[in-house]
Amino acid sequence: MYIVTFMVMMLALMATGLDQVTAFSAVGSCLNNLGPGLGAVATHYGDISDTAKWLLALTMLLGRLEIFTLLVLLSPTFWRS
Repeated sequence: MYIVTFMVMMLALMATGLDQVTAFSAVGSCLNNLGPGLGAVATHYGDISDTAKWLLALTMLLGRLEIFTLLVLLSPTFWRS
């Protein structure tokens, strides 16, 4: 599941116009809390588009909360008590 998330986010970033190295390293750094990336995000994330920043913010949430925790919170059976 982790690899699927990584690939989907990387392809989504590439769809916003980022090159493959930038998209790969940006998703890796946001998903795993690795620090700076490569390419256009080597120094800061200010030069990428707003759409790419929103996608990376979602990636950070998926990396921090873990995907299964997020899915449990969104499932109706969790809230039925």
